Amino acid sequence: MKGDLLSVVIPCFNAERYIAAAIRSVQDQHWSDLEIVVVDDGSTDGSADLVATTFPGVRLIRQANQGVAAARNRGVREARGNWIAFLDADDIWLPGKLAAQSEMVSSDPTARVVYAAWQVWAGETSCPGAAEVESLLSGADDPARWQGPSGWIYPDLLLDCALWTSTVVAHRSVFDEVGMFDTGLRIGEDYDLWLRVSRITRILRVNRPCALYRAHAASITRAAPVENYRSIVVSRAVARWGYGHEHAGSVPRSRVQRVLARSWCDFAASNLDAGRLDRARHGALMSLRTDPTLAVAWKVLLKIALGALTPRPGLAR
Repeated sequence: MKGDLLSVVIPCFNAERYIAAAIRSVQDQHWSDLEIVVVDDGSTDGSADLVATTFPGVRLIRQANQGVAAARNRGVREARGNWIAFLDADDIWLPGKLAAQSEMVSSDPTARVVYAAWQVWAGETSCPGAAEVESLLSGADDPARWQGPSGWIYPDLLLDCALWTSTVVAHRSVFDEVGMFDTGLRIGEDYDLWLRVSRITRILRVNRPCALYRAHAASITRAAPVENYRSIVVSRAVARWGYGHEHAGSVPRSRVQRVLARSWCDFAASNLDAGRLDRARHGALMSLRTDPTLAVAWKVLLKIALGALTPRPGLAR
């Protein structure tokens, strides 16, 4: 990575409250050869104007609202660097992130993607203070606490999307080989991409937290899903490549089925909480069809049945 221009792609949609902190966290990396590309995806607040006036050195690209996948893809196409990093507009990099990832890539020049551990942060301020960061990262020097899959990780990814996109740095060549983010997926477009990438390159991990994931009420992943995107993404990968990789071995089909069953159970529970009984019932039945031994799915189905017998105002069927 050293000696090459690195492009940081930041998709932005109505993130006026957070975008400045995200950009500053990139600038605080003190990386010598770096460009920041903000793709404003049709924001209706002051996000784009704030970037334009406060950060004149940042490349600002404006487009009509098309979703985060399209915004990231636009950023990749516009980026000038051989290495491309991603950061969502409401997240924050921690100091030393890029240096740690560059060192990791230097240890294995064949690897074209590197990511890192992260910490969830529920703060509503623009960025945490030094004391709050220290508290969040207590034990950060313990690699065992932050370890995750590294290397040829396709089988691991079938069980869990270990990569968080706001920590990923990837060589441009991977997008030339496997394509970019699938704009047809509202959620899981990054999971889908990293599964494809894991087929062609080793993916390395820095086992210490290098970024903060901001958990807030507006996060898209908090809403009750209309589709089980995890099942869509994993099932598509299995249908195309199966359960293993020539360099990494394989994961038992039963473990993947268990994961898919749990994803359907989570889908059902989330929609039950939202009062969407038909969608919840479909999810519970899909969970049990995938793995009839999953006890928690039977419990969710029972709650759905009880909810149907004692309807409450606002429940959707």
